[in-house]
This record gives sequence, structure tokens and C-alpha cells, in this order.
Amino acid sequence: MLNSFTAPARSGELLIDDFANKDLKSALGSVWRGVSDLVMGGVSEAAIKKATVDGRVGLRLSGYVRLENNGGFIQAALDLNSGGGLFDASAYTGVRLTVRGNGETYNLHLRTADNTRPWQSYRVSFVAPERWTTIELPFANFTPHRLAAPLDTTVLKRIGIVAIGRAFYADLTLTDLRLYR
Repeated sequence: MLNSFTAPARSGELLIDDFANKDLKSALGSVWRGVSDLVMGGVSEAAIKKATVDGRVGLRLSGYVRLENNGGFIQAALDLNSGGGLFDASAYTGVRLTVRGNGETYNLHLRTADNTRPWQSYRVSFVAPERWTTIELPFANFTPHRLAAPLDTTVLKRIGIVAIGRAFYADLTLTDLRLYR
């Protein structure tokens, strides 16, 4: 069995990343990575980098989401356990993120031990306005995509900020990501 990490429930929240490290290493010790539909033959273009936007340092996800060749997504993904195992977030109510974007709708995806296929996830949508905004996304609002199992926050594996499902230019900066009670 993979090693498991239980998130401490101190002070009502857990920092996942505030981008204080000089590279894309999160506060949890795992590293952000960019993923696009190129892995399945699509042609979407993704870039992730550390950037300063309006005086705030964060992770910037940008690129063109294209639908050709059954494509349609770009993503910034983070394993929640740097050892590759499971992450227990059951002491928390949801995910809080501070973002600035281009007014488009994005998704936050969670993957768990129940996700056995690459296209499976638990999803919730949010709008990233053109000004810095803090958004709370309760776990109760995440819906299963292409699987029947309900979200089990005791077996989380990965979190992703995703531009998906339609052709558009994605430009979103994430400056703070936490679990909240």
C-alpha cells in the first residue's frame, strides 16, 4: 500500500501552496506540473510557470484549449502527497483558492484512489475574474465525472486547476491554495 498522509487540522486550515518557494515546489513538498490533452492526441497548448501578477507571486496557467483530435483541456496538477501516496483531508470542509484570471470559467479537479481511469475525477467549476478573488469550494459541491463512487476525502491523490471543455484562451494565476474547515 502507498504511504498515507493525514492533513493536520490546526487553526482551521491547511496551506497547500502560497508559492513562497522559488520553484514550483508546493508547501506540501510535491511539485506542480503542466498537463494537456497532448497526452491523448489533442493539440491544446499549456504553459505553467511561477509569475508575478499585480504584485502577487503565484502559479500561472495559460494556453489555448483546442477541441481538435478529441482534445479540450490544459491543467496545472499537484500530487497532494509528495511520496505519491494518499492524502486524508477528511478534517476539512473544502478548498479555498485565491485567483485572478481573464473572466473565464475553470474547474478544480480532485483525484482519489477511486479514480482508476485517466478521464475520471471529481469536479467543480468557478469563474476567475479579472481581479484577485478568494473562492471557497466545499467538497460537497464536487461531482463525480465518469465514475459512480462519491467523493471520499480520506483517499485524495491529486488536485488540478483545469481549463476544459471548450475552445478558449486560458489565463489564470493562483496565488494561494488551502484546505479550510
